[in-house]
Amino acid sequence: MQQAEIGIIGGSGLYTMPGFSDVHEVTLQTPFGDPSDAYILGKLAGRKVAFLARHARGHKLLPSELNFRANIHAFKQLGAERIISVSAVGSLKEEHKPLDFVIPDQFFDRTRHRIDTFFGDGIVAHVGFGDPVCGEMTKVVSAACQAASVTGKLGGTYVCMEGPQFSTKAESNVYRSWGAAVIGMTNLQEAKLAREAEICYATIAMVTDYDCWHPHHDSVTAEQIVAVLTKNAENAAKVVKATVEAMPKVRSCKCGSALAHAIMTDRTKIPAATKEKLALIVGKYLK
Repeated sequence: MQQAEIGIIGGSGLYTMPGFSDVHEVTLQTPFGDPSDAYILGKLAGRKVAFLARHARGHKLLPSELNFRANIHAFKQLGAERIISVSAVGSLKEEHKPLDFVIPDQFFDRTRHRIDTFFGDGIVAHVGFGDPVCGEMTKVVSAACQAASVTGKLGGTYVCMEGPQFSTKAESNVYRSWGAAVIGMTNLQEAKLAREAEICYATIAMVTDYDCWHPHHDSVTAEQIVAVLTKNAENAAKVVKATVEAMPKVRSCKCGSALAHAIMTDRTKIPAATKEKLALIVGKYLK
């Protein structure tokens, strides 16, 4: 039985999701270890949803400590076909101001220490990732921003850096020279794993401040950042609700068949233990 149609991942400043009804928590185990926190299940705008605090409630996990595989696998266990990711980002463009939301359509990987595939241990798969987010979902999110009277900008590249330190000015200016829109520390691995799990994925990137390239960056106080985080969280709750409300019941994208031609390994050569571990991800293709 499907426990959730839509998953929601909350980032910095968004550790709960207001507006849920019929709320209960579930703690899940996965073949890849424990997710960041318990999943909050409930109904939002009449749809079954599951919420996960990416860094755990209380913000206890570094970006590099996140068990991305467990987080995405558990959404798959719950039956989620779509994931809306919400995360705080720095802006790499003057036009993307604090309190603006950007809905990226591309990623650039600057991480170094992360596992970002379910595959290995005797099975090889190569999913298409030229368009790393679900185009159907990003359009719904963009329209939801408009409906919620929040400035939402569709398109742009999200640079995913390792962290936990922020960029140097040299790095920030290189990313700007590439034309990137925003910078964060978490979303790329989620997008890769969601694609492997055949789950639609889209990001709501909430601009908190300008990255260190900006001449006024050093004058921004911690109090100002917290105020923006708080307002962003309020706006995110509105946008997520409007997104869930408007999401089509049936998927018309290709995300649900991402693995159809991706598995390269001779089926007779895949170890039994690996088949068992990945049963939820690849089982339908190994029959």
